Amino acid sequence: MDAGTEPRPRTALVIEDAPDICLLVCDTLRQAGFEATGAGSGARGLELAKQLSPDLVTLDLTLPDIDGIEVCRQLRAVTNAYVIVLSARDEETDRLIGLEVGADDYMVKPFSPRELRARVGALFRRPRLEDPGAEPHAGSVMRIGELRVDRESREVTLDGAPVGLTRTEFDLLAALMSRPHRVWERDTLARVVQHTDWPGDDHVIDVHIANLRHKLGDTGRSSRWVQTVRGVGYRFGNGEGTAAG
Repeated sequence: MDAGTEPRPRTALVIEDAPDICLLVCDTLRQAGFEATGAGSGARGLELAKQLSPDLVTLDLTLPDIDGIEVCRQLRAVTNAYVIVLSARDEETDRLIGLEVGADDYMVKPFSPRELRARVGALFRRPRLEDPGAEPHAGSVMRIGELRVDRESREVTLDGAPVGLTRTEFDLLAALMSRPHRVWERDTLARVVQHTDWPGDDHVIDVHIANLRHKLGDTGRSSRWVQTVRGVGYRFGNGEGTAAG
């Protein structure tokens, strides 16, 4: 990104089958500075969550195809977005289950747009520590399959065995793993791992990625962990071998 370019606006995904409510929530979030996209079903919402890597998801629990609780559970496997449940179901059990499966907040319909904006603002003022695949309540720990990354101790293990990474390799792995399914451009990764002695050549990222892959056992044409997206950059895999670009 060139100097002076405005940062990417936050994105929001509104999963709501009632068109009028979907429009209201989208408009409310746009007024709060988000790029908002609506989805009228759970399946469509999950599909868009994978495509858009949103920063925020609002979720109705009563959907025409998949129960919202199950949608929330599946969202947590593909996105680290904040999730706010917006539901007419105001039973305490529904609230507790929603929060237990990964929702960050729960609002009962009808709600005021002003309160929604306030709740969203409160969420984004607090740091998000846990990531998709992280061990429950682990905070600094991310875990997908046999790969475990502890950001606090900067330790990596694969199949229980320690993996020795350089500072840059660790930072690259932590960034990629923090947002599975997101495609990271090389210049974005360069900014994530930038240090005072950074040479400023995005091609250097390719060298560090190659070293990281080697240490994680990603050899040959099949890549379990770090996958190439042709012409763009890299994304994190799910531990299953796929052809690298």
